[in-house]
Amino acid sequence: MSAFRRATAWLIDFALVVTLASLLAVLTFNRISALVTDVPELAARGGFDLLTSRGDVLDASAGLGTSLWDRSVGYVQQAFGLLVVAAFLYQWACLALAGRTAGKALTGLKVMPRTPRRAALRAAVTTATDIAVYAVACVLLVEGEIVLSVLVWLVAVALFLLNALPVLGGRRRSLADRVAGTSVTSVELSRFAATRRVSTS
Repeated sequence: MSAFRRATAWLIDFALVVTLASLLAVLTFNRISALVTDVPELAARGGFDLLTSRGDVLDASAGLGTSLWDRSVGYVQQAFGLLVVAAFLYQWACLALAGRTAGKALTGLKVMPRTPRRAALRAAVTTATDIAVYAVACVLLVEGEIVLSVLVWLVAVALFLLNALPVLGGRRRSLADRVAGTSVTSVELSRFAATRRVSTS
């Protein structure tokens, strides 16, 4: 099994995640656009805020703007949260049910051994190193926490490299493999080994 096949499998799986992220981005953009362009609702809220502000127009408009911003940030947080949950469920379900994701199936690879607990651990580490920590960094950036966002981004890059670089080594075990106690094997090789054991017994 070559590192090229592992990389190809990862790219295929990541392409699926990027597709989902794009769909969530479009949905989030539409939700924010609908919020901002909902003129009757905003006009009513603005008028109510003005009446209850006792003439303090600046505070009333600032409160309305803050409310819109908070709701928009909330939509972004929801989108990233959905992305992380969906990525974990994809990894976990594929590994628990079939022992492989779509990318690994297309490249002839399989994760062994296949148990629900190991699948959950591997899916959690893979999701964290590939998506979740980056999502946290992006949410922090949207919230205006620039310095903290950069620090989390650096942690995300370090975790990604810790997970990916060992695949280039001799044993080809990623951080996710080591945590979950799994290994990625070639389907053809595992079938050959099983056939050989049967023939020699």
